[in-house]
Amino acid sequence: MVRMSNHYFSPHPKSREERGLIRAKIRGLDLEFTTNSGVFSHTRVDNGTRLLAESMMVPIEGRLLDLGCGYGVLGIVAAKASPRLEVVMTDVNQRATTLAEENLKRNGVVNARVVVGSLYEPVEGEMFDAIVTNPPISAGIGKTVSPIVSGSPDHLNSGGSLQLVVQSNKGGRTVACLVEAAFGEAEVLARGSGYRVLRGVKKQAA
Repeated sequence: MVRMSNHYFSPHPKSREERGLIRAKIRGLDLEFTTNSGVFSHTRVDNGTRLLAESMMVPIEGRLLDLGCGYGVLGIVAAKASPRLEVVMTDVNQRATTLAEENLKRNGVVNARVVVGSLYEPVEGEMFDAIVTNPPISAGIGKTVSPIVSGSPDHLNSGGSLQLVVQSNKGGRTVACLVEAAFGEAEVLARGSGYRVLRGVKKQAA
């Protein structure tokens, strides 16, 4: 049995460190990511993250939250794509947030910051125009994905959106229902490699 402390969604992974470097072209951007064991998909940019990074709707300006940022792919892509955007990147895994900070510097990103904490705790009281996430399904839909989705409207400005990726055959229907319950509709932005990118939009105030 694998100890919880070895999972990438733990605050302090206990696995032996094995640092690496990933080079990837995403959204036309040539990017480099320092990685390490104990973080999600540390040997390559996984298909779900890549699909969300390529298809996510990034505001030109305003504020975007990369929730559960890992080593920083989504937040860095968003910040590079929209230089006037303020990006906040969070993760409970302190090994991941250390990497994300390194990768901001490695990719010359100046319009983003990284904070440590679980779910919405590190951004309590803050509002965003978009929230993007590749949620840790392995941690349990009820334990992590449900509070991510249900808590997102409280952190979104009117017209803001939650955008997340999920495997179609691994909780996809359940997560879509969660998005529908929170926003009234779950739009499918993209499909590919067995994944779907879902989007829920907070209705404009009347």
